[in-house]
Amino acid sequence: MIRIVDLTLARGDRVLLKNVQLAVHAGHKVGIVGPNGCGKSSLFALLRGELVPDAGSVELPPRWTLAWVAQETPAVATPAIEFVLDGDAALRNLERELAGAAFDDGTAGDETAGHTHVAELHSRFEAIGGYRARARAATLLAGLGFDETAQARPVATFSGGWRMRLNLARALMCRSDLLLLDEPTNHLDLDAVLWLEEWLRRYPGTLLLITHDRDFLDAVAGTIVHFDAGRLVSYRGNYAQFERERGERLALQQANHAKQQRQIAHLRSYIDRFRAKATHARQAQSRIHALERMELIAPAHVDSPFDFSFAPTGVQSRQLVRLEAASLGYSGAAPTLAGVDWAVLAGARIGLLGANGAGKSTLLKSLAGTLPLLAGTRHAAAPLRLGYFAQHQVEQLVAPDSPLAHLRRLAPDAREQELRDYLGGFDFRGDQATSPVGRLSGGEKARLTLALIVRERPNLLLLDEPTNHLDLEMREALTEALQDYDGALIVVAHDRHLLRATADELWWIVGGRLAPFDGDLDDYRAQVLARGKRDEADAAPELRSGERAGDGSAGERADRRAQRRAEALARQQRSDRRKPLLTRQMAIEREMDALGFEKRELEQWLASPAAYVDDEKGRLVAAIERQGELTYSLARLEAEWIELVEALG
Repeated sequence: MIRIVDLTLARGDRVLLKNVQLAVHAGHKVGIVGPNGCGKSSLFALLRGELVPDAGSVELPPRWTLAWVAQETPAVATPAIEFVLDGDAALRNLERELAGAAFDDGTAGDETAGHTHVAELHSRFEAIGGYRARARAATLLAGLGFDETAQARPVATFSGGWRMRLNLARALMCRSDLLLLDEPTNHLDLDAVLWLEEWLRRYPGTLLLITHDRDFLDAVAGTIVHFDAGRLVSYRGNYAQFERERGERLALQQANHAKQQRQIAHLRSYIDRFRAKATHARQAQSRIHALERMELIAPAHVDSPFDFSFAPTGVQSRQLVRLEAASLGYSGAAPTLAGVDWAVLAGARIGLLGANGAGKSTLLKSLAGTLPLLAGTRHAAAPLRLGYFAQHQVEQLVAPDSPLAHLRRLAPDAREQELRDYLGGFDFRGDQATSPVGRLSGGEKARLTLALIVRERPNLLLLDEPTNHLDLEMREALTEALQDYDGALIVVAHDRHLLRATADELWWIVGGRLAPFDGDLDDYRAQVLARGKRDEADAAPELRSGERAGDGSAGERADRRAQRRAEALARQQRSDRRKPLLTRQMAIEREMDALGFEKRELEQWLASPAAYVDDEKGRLVAAIERQGELTYSLARLEAEWIELVEALG
């Protein structure tokens, strides 16, 4: 197990952890959470032996093999699949020994001993899965979005984000006892995130995971360790359970704090009244000592550093952007998408799905007008105010300029205090508002880009992976702001919590076409994982036949494939029958939420004295009538919802 004993860790004059204890048992999967800068990555550096604690100790089993994702990738000519295979050091060492033994061929010594040594090497090679290693590396690369052609390309030909995927595949290739993953989903699309999530669920070793993706934590982690004001607090369960338990702890802490404050006030009142009286001086002195011995309970504090919202968009056209008979892609290459006839209407809230390279970013660029169409027409409404977030927007920030200077260019007539207050809502406060943007982290630059977009009051938002590098608090603040946003929204994101909370409809790009997705994110996850399993299963007979001759006849393999196809078809048919019911159930739940909120607001007003003054008689009558309508509608919807639940089984 991992044991952390009386650990104190400081960076400069800032204490990150003080006298903390932690034990992680072998095979456990632990999510590490806490605000940016609290010390999560420093804890990983401690475990890797790159930092030394200021006090205390970190103990790991001596024979454990550690794996983590390197932050730099050399620009080498090595093919991608060979680069990933290098992640298994034991495999490469045995390959070198086998190559040396074959070259020696027993001529340098006793021939029998040489053959015995080679046999031992082959036995060890088989024991570590050496004959299946290339297939394993190919599966890892395919899951992370590398097709067969890309797997043979030199590492140097890939961009930075794709090199990070190669580093991740290389870390997964290592047959590790402890896997340290620090924000592994930042450079992945949703399909790759879903594949990685499933892979980590099956990982047999100990996993420590830093991520701001709450759905990912819910699916993978069985324990949450929270950085809490210099302490490490462990919670059993996934992230959702952690939130509930922490909320209960904070509520209890606040209640105990309030109770203690009342007790302190009572003691001080007694001391103030009787300290000067000889008859009560002794009792007063004992209460003074009681106050001095009392261990103060701090008030609970969970305020978010972020406070922003989108301004109302005002009057807008019914149709904001339309692509007509459009072919989308890049000049000199075949179209990524063809025959696109699609209109974005005012108030639309769309989540865009599709495999890596399907054309999601291409579609957003074409809608934004930054990528010319290969064919067809783009129509934009006259009052269109576009807010487009993509990685290249972040990279266009001017490094020497401050956040305040960037904002001033958008609002030259605004007072400086107003601009500072606005930046404060995105947690750019004090000197940080006037510091050069070049010093900001990736997450801070993404926050600033979002702040500039929000300031321009767009009536159409195009968001391409807006949560990359954002911490949980900022993701939650963005989600809440988008829920109240009254413009049109199209979002591409690997953060399923953001998609669920903000998108009313899902579209997907498949086979070069754009179409509505008939289902929810759980249906999409099932499709992605089923596709991955089919690909692995279809490849498996070929891989096995190369390793072990006679592993089932071609007819038997064909029967197995036919059986898998029949089972998949049956699952699809069951899914098709359920989808309309699930879609209606989700619509009812949204309608019930809206009506329930209206009813609570109405009843709150009816319970107030303001509802019964003479000037409000007309409104009072209307409110009582509306209350009855809402009660009836909610009862009708609830009955329909119950019927749907029973039909779904």
